[in-house]
Amino acid sequence: MPAQQAPSGDSDRTQVPLWERLARPAPAPRTTLTPHRIAETAVAIADAEGLDAVTMRRLAAELGVAPMAAYRYVSGKDELIELMVDFAYGRLPLDAPAEDWRDTMRTLAVHLRAMHLAHPWTVRAATPFSLSPNQLAVPEHAFAALAEHGLDADTTMAVFRTVTGYVHGSVTTEITLATLRRERGWSDGDQTRAGLAPRMSWLMGTGRYPNYQQYLRRATRKDDPDWQFETGLDCVLDGIAAHFGL
Repeated sequence: MPAQQAPSGDSDRTQVPLWERLARPAPAPRTTLTPHRIAETAVAIADAEGLDAVTMRRLAAELGVAPMAAYRYVSGKDELIELMVDFAYGRLPLDAPAEDWRDTMRTLAVHLRAMHLAHPWTVRAATPFSLSPNQLAVPEHAFAALAEHGLDADTTMAVFRTVTGYVHGSVTTEITLATLRRERGWSDGDQTRAGLAPRMSWLMGTGRYPNYQQYLRRATRKDDPDWQFETGLDCVLDGIAAHFGL
């Protein structure tokens, strides 16, 4: 969608990156509006109705301010989304002590998954290139845990991206399934399987998928996403440990 932008008179101000502008001392406020309040309100809209429901006009209405008030802090929806993503990442508990690199990476992955599930729009809105303060705190935390294990800089980043890539892929599948269930009116795994049964029965009837059919018959944790996620995560971490002798 076209990004909503600040009035042209503010163009010089918005040439300065968002986080640099927000780090500067603020003038005496004329209202109680703050970047934190803007982000918190926009996140609440996105959590309830999706990212597309967040507009500058809707935000102003929820905040009870004039339509142009938020432009004092953000140039439009693109920067608003940056602020929202940073707000969501700011809730990650990165200061908890960890025993070793594996414990740090596992705990980080579990918390990242929880954050994405609480704010599903972040899977779409957050990228590795958003470069917000709280997003950058995540690799900083991971790199510190890996720093004493003799990995070079490129390998350290590869390990970090392997773990976070697993999180992103896994949580995207979970969110996609949740969206499908909501759209179809299916409340749980049994209803989902019943809804998909006609197509699945035909496919299994072709005889082309005997191994998948065994999975369907024997699996007992189809509706246990926590176990699925953490088992896969342990496989990833085991692989990293074995490959690098950590």
